[in-house]
Amino acid sequence: MEIQDVTVFRLLTVGLAAGLLFAVMDGLINANPVAQRLYAFYRPIVRESVNAPLGVLFDLVSGIVMAILFVTLKPAFPGGWAFRGIAFGLLAWFFRVAMGSASQAVMFRIPASALVYSLLTGLAEMVALGLFYGALLKPR
Repeated sequence: MEIQDVTVFRLLTVGLAAGLLFAVMDGLINANPVAQRLYAFYRPIVRESVNAPLGVLFDLVSGIVMAILFVTLKPAFPGGWAFRGIAFGLLAWFFRVAMGSASQAVMFRIPASALVYSLLTGLAEMVALGLFYGALLKPR
């Protein structure tokens, strides 16, 4: 079975690999000293420990769903694999990161530095994932 000339096996394999990449990038983005300092305002409501297995599961599922979305939307993006990957990454960034940051800014008192950090690191993460999908989910 295929979706847009990509086998389901390849789609699932790339999606799972992207999910692992997603989990690693999330850890690097959120657990570093800069992020800890910028996100200190969350301390009163943050959990004592992160549910890492659930977080990884969420990233794996997200990786597969995003792979399916990439393959489905790929014909709408002009250009080669890199341009399509970047375009998809920007689209994912807008709906996942930018809209989430905007919602948080509306509901909570969040320092501008934390919002900017989230927007920029989220942009890098989504574009990296888009390029990953673009490079690995080309038609046969």
